[in-house]
Amino acid sequence: MATNANWTVVFEDKMIIKQTGDAAGTPYIINDNTFWNDGKWSNIWAIQYVAGNEDHNDTVEYKDTTPHTTWTAANLGSFQDQFITKWEAAHLARLQSDWDNNDGNTYDENGNITHEETEAEKIVRLGARPTTYSAS
Repeated sequence: MATNANWTVVFEDKMIIKQTGDAAGTPYIINDNTFWNDGKWSNIWAIQYVAGNEDHNDTVEYKDTTPHTTWTAANLGSFQDQFITKWEAAHLARLQSDWDNNDGNTYDENGNITHEETEAEKIVRLGARPTTYSAS
């Protein structure tokens, strides 16, 4: 298994996990059966991926007795395009949902709204609603 991986992909769980930096440890289950059922993934159990030029630290782990290998040696295409962009989209959706559901209203003792926060007030309190996210 790779040491100090930036990303972990667990195929059985359809999960991509960012391991370092902002949002480290955040897993997302990606419900895209067309993607996960691609034949090139059929024998892969997990991937430990180190971004940058540290291919020797990457590990593609196979289900059978096939020796584990590096991402580059496995020749599976762009890790960024296949996994990181999916994680980024899921994380952006979460950030947007968190923003949308962050209620700044004021309530009385009975739970009635006494002041409904405007969008302008919310932007002052939270900043603008996220519209993009980059994991890099």
